[in-house]
Amino acid sequence: MDETESKPSVGLIAGQGRLPLLVAEGIRAAGYRVAAIGLAGQFDAALPQHCDSFREVGLTSLGRWISTFRRWDVSEAIMVGRVSQKRKYARFQWLRHPPDWRAILLWYRYLRHDRRTPAVLTALAQELGRNGVTLIDSRTYIPDHLAAAGAMTRTSPTAEAQRDIDFGWPLLEQLLALGVGQAMAVRGRDVIAVEAAEGTNGMIGRAGEVCGKRPWVLLKASSRDHDMRADVATIGVDTIERLHTAGGRAIALGVGRVILIDKPEVIAAADRLGVAIVGMD
Repeated sequence: MDETESKPSVGLIAGQGRLPLLVAEGIRAAGYRVAAIGLAGQFDAALPQHCDSFREVGLTSLGRWISTFRRWDVSEAIMVGRVSQKRKYARFQWLRHPPDWRAILLWYRYLRHDRRTPAVLTALAQELGRNGVTLIDSRTYIPDHLAAAGAMTRTSPTAEAQRDIDFGWPLLEQLLALGVGQAMAVRGRDVIAVEAAEGTNGMIGRAGEVCGKRPWVLLKASSRDHDMRADVATIGVDTIERLHTAGGRAIALGVGRVILIDKPEVIAAADRLGVAIVGMD
């Protein structure tokens, strides 16, 4: 038997973006095989070459998720990567990706009256668990890409930016507890914008319009009781570049509660553009 085939497999359910690739690399670095399901129309085209086993499956084909993981002898899985909000809320989306009977039953039993992300995640995790697959913390294999305490960049916040961070952080924690969004923009001890369904990038654009490119700060985290099995807050190089273009000059992140996608590249981009990144615990 090939040495690679003898290693246990960790499952990966992959949506959009580079994060699933980082998780796949982390799983391999920890000595496991990567057995990945790529959500149809969502996953990065480079993902299959980072996996030992790979299959493209529809977003609502829950039965195929389970049968595929059973075939690969997967008992633990990680679910990471975005699912397009436009596709999620598009009319007649179910015609493009018709649900299988497991997904229909799941919707009927648990999600008819509550289709928020936490409810969907809980229902998926329970259904996978009933079929022998435990959904685990999405940060498990990427500890080096998490926000750390204190200054993460050579660039430090200005005194004004630090005052805005100190003012806004308690408000962000309250926002997170309400489950409204994961980010907030502050300038002059005033809340300029709050993240909603458009995501952080959309909020950054709104904040830039309000501030007229005068300096402001971004605060971002996952809630302290957030289910870390999916949808953990993230930032990437693109976030830094958008923020800088919109006038943002400092970012405060919850320690261990935000993933920096390709952390060394994110830090380098921030220092190049003069954007300070600090971790708040």
